[in-house]
Amino acid sequence: MSDNRVENLNIESNTVLVTPDQLKTKLPLSESATATVMEGRQVIKNILKGEDKRLFVVVGPCSIHDTKAAIEYGQKLKQLAAQVQDTLYLVMRVYFEKPRTTVGWKGLINDPHMNDSFEIEEGLHIGRELLIQLSEAGLPLATEALDPISPQYLQDLISWSAIGARTTESQTHREMSSGLSGAVGFKNGTDGGLTVAINALESVSHPHNFLGINEEGQCSIVRTKGNKYGHVVLRGGNGKPNYDSVNVAVCEQTLDKAGLKKNVMIDCSHANSNKDPALQPLVMENVTNQIIDGNKSIIGLMVESNLGWGNQKMTADPSDLQYGVSITDACIDWDTTEKTLLDMHNKLKVVLPTR
Repeated sequence: MSDNRVENLNIESNTVLVTPDQLKTKLPLSESATATVMEGRQVIKNILKGEDKRLFVVVGPCSIHDTKAAIEYGQKLKQLAAQVQDTLYLVMRVYFEKPRTTVGWKGLINDPHMNDSFEIEEGLHIGRELLIQLSEAGLPLATEALDPISPQYLQDLISWSAIGARTTESQTHREMSSGLSGAVGFKNGTDGGLTVAINALESVSHPHNFLGINEEGQCSIVRTKGNKYGHVVLRGGNGKPNYDSVNVAVCEQTLDKAGLKKNVMIDCSHANSNKDPALQPLVMENVTNQIIDGNKSIIGLMVESNLGWGNQKMTADPSDLQYGVSITDACIDWDTTEKTLLDMHNKLKVVLPTR
């Protein structure tokens, strides 16, 4: 029995949430969606094992705030994926949770109406329904695993997950990642250093035991097997990029010294582009040239891309927002995305099979 003199003094309320099992019963996976997820996970694992010589490219909006625009983007990406499939395996970036240094919009799950109403249960429904629609269209999907509870609701639809620079050092996120069913990319620290990511890779490959929830929403002890498909994501730090050949070589040496597989993913945004979308294609071009010059460790890219260019500020009335334009980090537009990935495909189609 709680004693309100000493407990929950700063808690305004507690609302019972739909359980993962109840949400999945209401919004189940179809056979086609299941097949997409299974294929996506296996292809990425094969790339990480070196059995598939293609690169996987996680590309899409910085965050999802408009499901209609996300569906349109996904349709375009699916068509492009067919054109580049012999060199690039495209995975749509579908980010619902946004980490914040102080405050701000935390993403579609936390605040789906973007008005501080925080209808989290509705956000889970909207997010899951979108993931199902995209998966049924044949798109493998990627997200950032941020909240340790939400994977039970959504991870059955995810082929690849990122752990962000702010959370790579977190024991909670390392433990959670050890139980995820797909591959996980750990970003280097916000200072640009590799230590936290290397430590995370060593941790995630081992079994863990921690507090979580089960399918029925009950608090439980989660025991994991360990995730053998962790890898590092270079995203720059402290305003300095680290995608160039020298930094990639340093990362390779660090991984080798730690006894870890030399798999390196390049985040073309964040500090690697100084958050200027116009620089993302230049990062992609540089990475392409590194591979042409003989690099064998780069296995993937992350690109922030949307229907429209740049970003926009939140408005009091979400209906005033410009369609297809990010409300978080600035993105390259669709035309630039298509051109850059086609250029990359054409340059690498002879090189990649011989890596």
